[in-house]
Amino acid sequence: MIYLDLFLGFLKVGCFSFGGAYGAIPLIRDVALSYGWLDDETLAYMIAVSESTPGPIMVNLATYVGSSQAGLGGAVLATLAVVLPSFLVILLAAAVLKNLLENRYVKAVLGGLKPCVIGIILATGVYMTVHNGISGMGKPGLDLRPAAITAILAAVMWGAKPVLKRKVSPLALIAVSACLGILLYGI
Repeated sequence: MIYLDLFLGFLKVGCFSFGGAYGAIPLIRDVALSYGWLDDETLAYMIAVSESTPGPIMVNLATYVGSSQAGLGGAVLATLAVVLPSFLVILLAAAVLKNLLENRYVKAVLGGLKPCVIGIILATGVYMTVHNGISGMGKPGLDLRPAAITAILAAVMWGAKPVLKRKVSPLALIAVSACLGILLYGI
């Protein structure tokens, strides 16, 4: 039964995730919590780990959850389920891509999805910052460290462009985030 739950849960994530991994985080959260696979705190940690390891976040999270719930078979099944819809869509899109992207209705749909995805990503970031600030590191009470790290990373990301004349590398932001985590949370 766990194999069927893993497959259907992550197939749902793969089918209904628009805008990439960050847009999928609310759906992954919903699926993981509804099945009882992860709690909010563990999910937040796993998102951080998934972001800092090679590979897409959805695949990394699916592999971790599958492995933690049903071993190697669960990891393979959850990973397959989360990538299967994208794989099939890419195959289909490759066949009709040229004509499809010129269609004005398709352009309108894609144009409408962009703000939606931005809103989902922003809402997820705000939720995680606020939630971790209220009960950071599993302790009740107000913890401003997540908000401070978020603000510093935003300042580095947007403030460095005028100085460096280019965007800051995501690897540099991960390194800054790790240093801030060590500095603010200690080892």
